[in-house]
Amino acid sequence: MRSKNSISTFFAFVVVAATFLIIQPAHARSQADCAAHADRVARDSTGIMGGAARGAAGGALFGAIVGGNSKGTKRGAALGTVVGGAGGAYNRDEIYKRAYDDCMRGK
Repeated sequence: MRSKNSISTFFAFVVVAATFLIIQPAHARSQADCAAHADRVARDSTGIMGGAARGAAGGALFGAIVGGNSKGTKRGAALGTVVGGAGGAYNRDEIYKRAYDDCMRGK
């Protein structure tokens, strides 16, 4: 028959072992890890080409409504492409920065 002390020690060991298995160790992420994570997140965003495509479509629609002819549609599409592409690039850059900062904070 086991003594109460050895049973208590065994249960204490089980509780400590279970605690270590349940709690994930918090390890600091390196700058390179966070940069790679932020790059993957930014690549999944719309970016320059998606912004340019949306801008061109919106600009063409606006040019057709305001201009009323194909010349207005072409000008609107060209302007929309430039503005949409710049907006897409800015959004992608902001998404990268946000993902990098969140990673470095441990979120």
